[in-house]
Parts: sequence; structure tokens; C-alpha cells
Amino acid sequence: MNYDDRGPETKRKIFPLMTLFIVLLSTFFVLDLVLGSVKIPVDAVISILLGQDVQKESWEGIILNFRLPRACAAVFGGSALAVAGLQMQTLFRNPLAGPYILGISSGASLGVALIVLSAGASTASALVSGMGLMGDAGVAMAAFIGSSTVMLIVLFVSRRVENSMTILILGLMFGYVTSSVVTVLMHFSAAERVQAFIIWTFGSFAGVTWQQVYIMTLFSITGLVTSFLLAKPLNALLLGERYATSMGMNFSRTRSLIIISTALLAGTVTAFCGPIAFLGVAVPHLCRGIFVTADHRTLVPACALVGAFLALASDLLAQMPGSDLMLPLNSITSLLGAPVVIWVVIRGSKSGRGVSI
Repeated sequence: MNYDDRGPETKRKIFPLMTLFIVLLSTFFVLDLVLGSVKIPVDAVISILLGQDVQKESWEGIILNFRLPRACAAVFGGSALAVAGLQMQTLFRNPLAGPYILGISSGASLGVALIVLSAGASTASALVSGMGLMGDAGVAMAAFIGSSTVMLIVLFVSRRVENSMTILILGLMFGYVTSSVVTVLMHFSAAERVQAFIIWTFGSFAGVTWQQVYIMTLFSITGLVTSFLLAKPLNALLLGERYATSMGMNFSRTRSLIIISTALLAGTVTAFCGPIAFLGVAVPHLCRGIFVTADHRTLVPACALVGAFLALASDLLAQMPGSDLMLPLNSITSLLGAPVVIWVVIRGSKSGRGVSI
């Protein structure tokens, strides 16, 4: 079965489209380093990246310690969430599924809530200001443990359940349970602790350290490579679980690999950057429309590129260049992603088929 629904003309457009997004990604990567509360000339940025001396020493610290790790986190974070969302939409055949549909974000939120909302007042204050162990490694570790725990539970269930929709429902129910626990913790916590937790839920690529970027890079590349290797099984799943099984695919094993890959991608990003909204839901639909294909051999690298580009663009807008203010990252990703989801719903309604991938 050929899953590549593109004509010869469309196939010839794929390489130019990929090239276009690589150029856009590179451009916005440089802009993310240049623009901010302190504007640094492009030639100075290039000199710093090449290890050369610049006019102001403070510029080097700003680029190497703050903006460069933030831009790298945006690239890998956007790619990871977009590909994770693509896998979930295909596995569950649900166009509104995202990387957090299995409760990974809820598990991370619960882990952070248990640390932040039960921490001492001085620790919460340090978290708010972005200082101290809790602000750097403690929150990320709590989120990673929480998301990993959910992943293990989902894997345990998936090996004993044949229907993927059952796993989907269990993930949603787990999300409701953890949200209830978090709400109870917030009710009995001091105001500054609640504020610290809410700041984490806004999502941000800022404040990510180089050590965390290295970990993100390792896990993201592992998950992305796994996703690309799963392209053909994902294509088979487009026609349903029964068809995939009839073609000789070990469905249980493939589903477990997809879940592990998604957990690696989404869990790592959530741990270090908080829950980032809409990228994982919107980007796969954008890529299907732009590249005019359902073939995952094209969609996986396309989602990685477009996801990285949109994450950088969102981060740049959130920084509000020329201003000392900073918007919550999720406010920007929601403004960019929500119209795409609305378009998907309306398009499905007009076609009479409902919402579909």
C-alpha cells in the first residue's frame, strides 16, 4: 500500500519547502539571539559564536549564558512537541490529540506541585525569582519524575489492553485526577507558593541551563530518530489497527515504542520548560496542509522543522524585543495554535465527515 498521496508536482515541491523552513529556522534563530531587552548587533553575535572578541564583554555573557541556551531549548522543544503530537494523532486517530493526551503533562504538573506547593516559603520565593536549587534543578527533576511515572503506568496498561481508545480514556481520567490533587494542594498553600506554581505552568524556554539543554538534546534526538524509524508503522496505522496487524505488524510492540518515544519527547520538554500549549496539536495539521501529504516519512521531519520554527517565533514574540517586559510563552503559542485547531474543526464540519486527520 502506498501512503504517499502526493502527485509528481507536489513531490517536487517538498525539497524547496524543506529548504524554505530551514532558512526561516536559521533566520529566527539568529533573531532570537539579536533581539531582546538589550539589542546586540548581528556581527557581534556572529563574533561571539565564533569565539572572537567583541566591543562589550557583557554581550558575550548575555548570548552564551542566556539567549543561546534559550534558543536551543526552543528548537529542540518545538521539534519534540510537534513530532510527539503527530504520533498521538496517528495512534489514536484523533486530530485534536496532542503530546500531553496520555497524562504526561498532568504527571509533570503533579510532581512540580508536590515540590513547590509543599515547599517552604523561602524556597517558593527563590523559585519565583528564578534562583536556588529548586528554581534550577529541583522543579525539572520533579516534573521529569512525574511524567516518567505516568509513562510507566501507561506502558503497563498498554501491554494488557488491546484497544487504544481505552488507553486514551485512562490517560484523560488520570489527568482529571492529578488536576484535582493539584487544586487541593493549591487551596491549602500560601499565595506565594501558588504564584510560583502558576509561573511554571505558563511555560518558558528562558532560564534553561546548558546542562539541561544537553539532556534535552539527547532525549529529543533519541525520540525524533525513533519517530522517523516508526514512519512506516505509523503509515499503516492510518488505515486502522486491524489493517496494520494484518500486514504483519506487531501492534502491541509498535504502540509501546510510540508511547515511549512520545514520553521521551514531551516529558523532557515539560520537565525543563513547563507545559507548552498547542504546538503539538497545531503543527501536524499545518504540515499536512503545507506539504500536502499524510506520509510520515515526510511529516516527521517536516513537523520537526515547522515545530522548531514556530517555537522560536513564539519565544521571540514573548520576549517583546525592545521592552523589559516578557509575556507568558503559552499566551503566544495559544494565539498561534488555536486558530489552526478551529480551522481543523470547521473544515471537518463543512466536509460532513466531522473532525478527521
